[in-house]
Parts: sequence; C-alpha cells; structure tokens
Amino acid sequence: MDTSKLFRLDGRVALVTGGSRGIGKMIAAGFIAQGATVYVSSRKAPACDETAAELGDKCISLPADVSTVEGCRDLAAKMAEREQRLDILVNNAGAAWGAPFAEFPESGWDKVMDLNVKSPFFLTQALHPLLKAAASHEQPAKVINITSIDGLRLNPWDTYSYHASKSALIYLTKRMAAELVKDAINVTSIAPGAFASEMNRAARDHGDAVAKRIPAQRIGVDEDMAGTAIFLASRAGDYVIGDTIAVDGGVVNASLGGSIDA
Repeated sequence: MDTSKLFRLDGRVALVTGGSRGIGKMIAAGFIAQGATVYVSSRKAPACDETAAELGDKCISLPADVSTVEGCRDLAAKMAEREQRLDILVNNAGAAWGAPFAEFPESGWDKVMDLNVKSPFFLTQALHPLLKAAASHEQPAKVINITSIDGLRLNPWDTYSYHASKSALIYLTKRMAAELVKDAINVTSIAPGAFASEMNRAARDHGDAVAKRIPAQRIGVDEDMAGTAIFLASRAGDYVIGDTIAVDGGVVNASLGGSIDA
C-alpha cells in the first residue's frame, strides 16, 4: 500500500463557486497546493480576477451569477468551452439573512433558499456531462456541497431561511449521492463551524470571544477547511459518499451545551 499520493490532486480540474473569498478561497488554495487546476467563480469579476492573480497560474477566474438556473447553465456552458471534463465541483456560493420572526421577509426567504439549495442542484445538473466525463470507479468525480453546522443544530439567531436551506442541502446531498454514484460521481458535504469570513463576521471580528464557546478553544483556520476538502476530493476520500463532515472544533458532536455564531 502506497499512501504517499493519497491526498494529491495532480492533473485534476476543479470549479469552486464563491471561490473568490472566505471558505471557497481556502478550498481553492488547498486544491492548487495539491496540484489541481482550479476555476474560481463568483458574481464579482474583479474579486475573481484578484484571487486568480493571488493564487497563481493554476487558478482561473470564471465569474458567474449562480443565483438563477439560467446563471447555473451559463457557468456550465463556460466551463464546457474551456474543459472537456470536470473532476471536482465545490458548491460553496451561499447567502444568509436574519430578521425577527414577525418581520422576516419573503425576499430573505427566497434569496437564501434559491442560492443555498436550488443552485447547487441545478449547477450540478448542468455540469453532469463534464463530471461524468471525468468519472470512473477507479477515480470518481467529486461534488462537495458546503453546508453548515446550522443545518445540524440550532443557533439562537433569527436566520430562518438559512437554517432551513442548510438542513435541506444536507439531505439533498444524500439524495444526489444515491443517484450520481451510479455514474461514479461521489457527492458529499462539509458543514463548517466558525471560520472568519464575510458571512461569519462574528468569527472574523470577534474570534477570541467566539473561540471561548468552542470545545477546541479556537475558530477554524484555512488549513482546517482546506484539509477536509482535499480529503474528500482526493483518493483518500473515494469511499466517502453522501456523508456530511462537521468541521467545527467539536460544536456539534463534542459540546455539552451552549451555542456559537456560525
């Protein structure tokens, strides 16, 4: 048994939505370090361009708005113009919305549910031919959905559609996995806890305070997220299908109570 290349991604092509910043950028950088070519996509072209320039020649900017089905299909078409196959898709683009129960707006419901649940499904559907072209039982293609520990347990905030969307995506991951494994495409999800990002400003701006409520006594860092994504994307994770891995310092599975901002 040779384990020296278990986590390598040499020659593989990946697409990371929401890849210009935060968790998406952490994952993109990790994949590139393991030898992959990574397309980073988000709505803002300058942000994608800046990230591609920072991460080097193996990072390619591919701006797109995946908040609609049309946008998902447009991104898939752009990928098909550039690549004949797609080894790894990371559905990371997402949104959150908070408002008191009595005031929670329909717009905050629809925006979050569309981007967090609908878009991962329809982007994967649109990219299915490219994923299938890369896939074999010896080397499956991978779809990694970025969910949240808020899909596994409650937090005290009024983020109703976010909670619902991440729970839905965790179960959608299982259902998609059951279908796509037939084509040697493995679908999994990562449920992050507290990582510093624009979406998680509490961890970004008050990391020390948040860390006190985490069993591991710290917030997540880039290597924590990249390491889990590399595991799932590489040969090391080929036998993990349909599962969700909580990357949260123990909040979900090793906590005796309380909550954090995540």
